[in-house]
Amino acid sequence: MIAGSSNCDLSGAGILVTRAAHQAGPLCDLIRIHHGRALRFPAIEITGPKDPELAGKLLAAVEDFDIVVFISPNAVSRSVRLLPVGGIPPAVKIAAVGRGTGNCLAEAGISVDLIPEGRFDSEALLGSPALHAPAGKRILIVRGEGGRALLGDTLSERGAMVTYAEVYRRRCPTGDASQLLKTWDRDVDLVTATSREVLENLFHIIGPEGAGQLRRTPLVVISERMRRLAVELGCRKISVARRADDLAVFEAICGMLGKIG
Repeated sequence: MIAGSSNCDLSGAGILVTRAAHQAGPLCDLIRIHHGRALRFPAIEITGPKDPELAGKLLAAVEDFDIVVFISPNAVSRSVRLLPVGGIPPAVKIAAVGRGTGNCLAEAGISVDLIPEGRFDSEALLGSPALHAPAGKRILIVRGEGGRALLGDTLSERGAMVTYAEVYRRRCPTGDASQLLKTWDRDVDLVTATSREVLENLFHIIGPEGAGQLRRTPLVVISERMRRLAVELGCRKISVARRADDLAVFEAICGMLGKIG
């Protein structure tokens, strides 16, 4: 239980949850437990990669790498079945960008050797002593297609030999937002967005007719990078969660709505 969550009563507030459909459940449960209304509206879809054969070959040969970095929970769930039957050899070090990714690896029976403390992003992972001097190391980054380049580029600049196993794609849903927009002012008290792509997709889905409603609605994001994007898009009331996980997002919801007693 997060600090203060037991004293958080959302009193019927409507929270727009924009996570992918298969990942929205835990946050929606927290909202409902604390007397809020969880409004599911996925602003991103996760599908298979364009070249699953290549990703499969790389993961099947995981013993060829010194370090394997998992970027996200989706990277874990989409790659576990592609790993060798005997699992990842102990000599291969496993890194996770965030706590949620580390938890998914643990649930899959994979021990994590490296996870950043405090902030959970590429910058924090790059600050880990184990990655300060990776020259000559063979590093496999398991991610979605077109993921952020900072981690791989920086490791390459430090002398590592970087390969990507792209195990999923992100797509913008083609849903109809008309009904949501009709009841937005009555039903939506706060919006959550857990990636830059989710926020950009949400603006795309609701279109110009809904952009004004979104801009004036309180918004919870998960990083300073996202906050800057939200400002550029015209959002006015923005709170940054301490981390990307559901408990931290829920804590930010409560704080922003002033519901923690």
